[in-house]
Amino acid sequence: MTAKELAETPESRFTALLAGAARLPGVRIDRAAYLRSALTRYCADDEIRQAIDESPAAAGIPLDILDRVANESIRYETAKVSALSAAAGVPGLLFLPATVPADMAQYCGHMLRVAQKLAYLYSWPDLLADEGELDDATKGVLTLFVGVMFGTQSANAAVGKVATEVSKTVARKLPQKALTQGVVYPVVKKVAGYLGVQMTKQTFAKTVSKAIPLVGAVVSGGLTLATFLPMANRLKNHLASLDLTRPKPVFAESEIIEGDVV
Repeated sequence: MTAKELAETPESRFTALLAGAARLPGVRIDRAAYLRSALTRYCADDEIRQAIDESPAAAGIPLDILDRVANESIRYETAKVSALSAAAGVPGLLFLPATVPADMAQYCGHMLRVAQKLAYLYSWPDLLADEGELDDATKGVLTLFVGVMFGTQSANAAVGKVATEVSKTVARKLPQKALTQGVVYPVVKKVAGYLGVQMTKQTFAKTVSKAIPLVGAVVSGGLTLATFLPMANRLKNHLASLDLTRPKPVFAESEIIEGDVV
């Protein structure tokens, strides 16, 4: 396989799109600032502080509150990405080469935005804290999150395995080894290849929808709304179902001693 052919594989196309979207202004979500803003109407200050310092699960924030906040974030991101997609459909056929790639990049950027918000609500560690290039572990977990959004069962299973590793660590970091070696890494590569194909199909669909000015705006915005909303909800439901969202039981010392008495 030549270097050109390697660069044009579905896997490499998606990885390049992911890395490019992560560099767009406003895509990286500040975990502490988001949790503080999102939870302030529902939680006490000490709960919010613990959610930021540790996790919402450690703070004992009920799942129904997290689900409510998650739905608010999904609605916000869906409305925003649909409006931008509609705006990109206004110029029509003449500007297609410029508008379609830009629309796909911002679409992927909003997938990353909503993925980060949902991850932080459901007790995942900081994903895009550094301003530099994405490391392999971050690329891996974001690829799996997008895979869940697209409904791939292998991504669902892999996210569950990574979540188990996250729950074991006190450092609140992504498990580098789990995402770059062993059983999860081949799944990441397979999911990235699948997503590269799906993104190509979506690019074609968006190209067709934008061919007629003004009409293209309505169709493009509607297409984005119809795809983004269920995808975000799919990721939300999966993350909410993981044990990572549930606080570990804390036993009082007296209970442990009593249990040891014969």
